[in-house]
Amino acid sequence: MCATCGCSDEATPRVIDLEAPHSHEPGHAHDHAHGPGHGHEHGPEPDPAAPEDGERRTLRLEQEVLARNDRLAERNRGFFEGRELLVLNLMSSPGAGKTTLLERTIRDLGARLPISVIEGDQETVRDAERIRAMGCRVVQVNTGRGCHLDAAMIARAARQLDPPAGSVVFIENVGNLVCPALFDLGDRARVVIASVTEGEDKPLKYPHMFRAGSLLVLNKVDLLPHLSFDVELYLDYVRRVNPALHVVQVSATRGDGLGAWYDWLDAQAATRAPVS
Repeated sequence: MCATCGCSDEATPRVIDLEAPHSHEPGHAHDHAHGPGHGHEHGPEPDPAAPEDGERRTLRLEQEVLARNDRLAERNRGFFEGRELLVLNLMSSPGAGKTTLLERTIRDLGARLPISVIEGDQETVRDAERIRAMGCRVVQVNTGRGCHLDAAMIARAARQLDPPAGSVVFIENVGNLVCPALFDLGDRARVVIASVTEGEDKPLKYPHMFRAGSLLVLNKVDLLPHLSFDVELYLDYVRRVNPALHVVQVSATRGDGLGAWYDWLDAQAATRAPVS
């Protein structure tokens, strides 16, 4: 469990050893006799899946954290809608190519589509410097030990950024396939950026992230000739997790497929309506 945001599920975590031929699980019937001193006259054994008092308190705290974040996110959403801003939350694992995709997007669309960026990282301002070098308005948010951005951080960053009315604001979230999916920032839509270097199994291993997305950008397709990545298998896994998730395949460095990404952006900018 993440001590910063409480990103755990209500279910009790389990450790499953696939190599073990047999193990006694809760409720497993014993067909062997117990020796002296091993009677059950002391009453039923405690259910190991039942939460302890400390776990209940932790779960309650996590729920309160998320509820407070959701309230702030609604305020952010009202602020963004009042300014007719298209705010997009970019989420991915580290190294998937979020910043590179932003640089290319700013270069190709910046002249006709006003763009601002909120950069999220645990430390450094390197990505913000890259975005600023493109001539784009940018604010850096360093989360320290935090593994995601939250609505309060975005509220402060948005006031400092002060994006022009009617513009596009990209939020580049902290590289993490778990926590960012849990926290509403007040954005219009969530864009999941994945890369072919990560392997086909990520939609199955991190389903909450792929369920949260409105668009999946599969990046670095220029590397496919050098990898064993199976695109059709990956897309099948995506459909299992989120059949409605739209996918575009791109190379942010070479330019492959970027037209489909730009068409999606133009459509969202034109409608300024919530994305399902």
